[in-house]
Amino acid sequence: MNARVFIARDAAAIAVGADDVAAALAAAAERRGIAVDIVRTGSRGLYWLEPTIEVATPAGRIAYGPVTVADIDALLDAGLLDGKGGHPLALGLAEDIPWLKRQTRLTFSRSGIIDQSSLADYRAHSGYKGLERALSIGTEATLAEVEASGLRGRGGAGFPTGRKWRTVAVTPSPKKYIVCNADEGDSGTFSDRMVMEDDPFVLIEGMTIAALAVGATEGYIYLRSEYPHAEAALKATIATAYAEGYLGDDILGSGQRFHLHLRRGAGAYVCGEETSLLESLEGKRGEVRPKPPLPAIEGLFGMPTVINNVISLASVPIILDKGGAYYRDFGMGRSLGTLPIQLTGNIARGGLIEKAFGVTLRELLYDYGGGSASGRPIRAVQVGGPLGAYLPEAQFDTPLDYEAFAALGAVLGHGGIVVFDDSVDMADMARYAMEFCAIESCGKCTPCRIGSTRGEELLEQIIVARSEGPQPGRIELLKSLCDTMLGASLCALGGMTPYPVLSAINHFPEDFGVSKDSAEAR
Repeated sequence: MNARVFIARDAAAIAVGADDVAAALAAAAERRGIAVDIVRTGSRGLYWLEPTIEVATPAGRIAYGPVTVADIDALLDAGLLDGKGGHPLALGLAEDIPWLKRQTRLTFSRSGIIDQSSLADYRAHSGYKGLERALSIGTEATLAEVEASGLRGRGGAGFPTGRKWRTVAVTPSPKKYIVCNADEGDSGTFSDRMVMEDDPFVLIEGMTIAALAVGATEGYIYLRSEYPHAEAALKATIATAYAEGYLGDDILGSGQRFHLHLRRGAGAYVCGEETSLLESLEGKRGEVRPKPPLPAIEGLFGMPTVINNVISLASVPIILDKGGAYYRDFGMGRSLGTLPIQLTGNIARGGLIEKAFGVTLRELLYDYGGGSASGRPIRAVQVGGPLGAYLPEAQFDTPLDYEAFAALGAVLGHGGIVVFDDSVDMADMARYAMEFCAIESCGKCTPCRIGSTRGEELLEQIIVARSEGPQPGRIELLKSLCDTMLGASLCALGGMTPYPVLSAINHFPEDFGVSKDSAEAR
């Protein structure tokens, strides 16, 4: 029997040499006359160990990493294909690696395990059980399961998914749509990309369940333009789903229809906002629509539309398979289930961590992340993308929970955490937030379009003048500008840009030329 090894073809693994390692292993095995089957899988998300080679053994998969092309011959000499541990890169059983073993993998239970292009492999690992159950229990029971699960939108807003679906389901219309927001543009986020590259069938299954639940017959995946690997994976997976009866006019012989289309965005950050996304899908300039009407009432082409992000939809199959009560047993308070956390920036061990809500930032940064990559103290983390607040070390014991973060004036967003050590200039980070908004603004509303430009100019003045001493006039003017943007912007781009700016001023006043004592006094 041929030795069977697994190497990721996830974009991040490829970026650090996974394709080269796979080719080198195949060539070395051929030179030695060794029969080996190399299976390309997704990544488990342990990116500091990529490229990783996993070898199938009777005891389970034995992992080695991070592997370079130069390591291949030595690994083979040390018994790589037998799963022997006589090499410094040997990691033991993959499932026993502490960083992975302590996680709660629900949405990402197959990532890094299956050949993501194989429908048979997907089905062998509980794939399409959720859809089969949804077909058997009907629309009302499917909606009830999603509502019972407590699933909230994983794109950042945290709106109850079941409530959104229910609104679309009860709204009369000749046509309804399911739209997947796959325009993952937040800094430090990659969980959507991992789903689409590493387990794409789960997204298609989730969208199909949503369609059956609300009476939609057509769906769109709006994909970030910078994700060519995800685009290729989705195109192949959609074609397979059609060929095997999981999409089309007669899903699994049920007589129900659902057609799915893939559309690529054009690189605009604002199209991550749901109404801008709809405008873009309709072939228009990506600008924010006023609300109401809500997209659930009047969305794509004026019809009721469910808009969820990738992780929200990918969480649905396990809810239908195991039941809403099973899913809501994870988490805390009103934040139920699990959250895929993406740990990036100046961190020793970056990657994807799926845990139930309630895990603290400190646990993530040190127990999982291993501290900063530079070895210097961690000074701040930004959670929730470029519009997320900066949290200081004093707030690292905050649990990941929507309400706990809201109490701090922060957001969980898409679960991305970007880490900064004590060499960071927080005034410059605040200036970047305004610059980012100015560049990415759709221009439709004045507070965002003009406010961000004036904010960037003001922060540049503060940075230049801070060596001259306190400048309360400029700081107060900046805070007033942020207040206007918070209250008057049409969408979250302008409305949330003040989050990183104000949090930087409040927690790191010394970087703005303000002493901590005077800042606390104010």
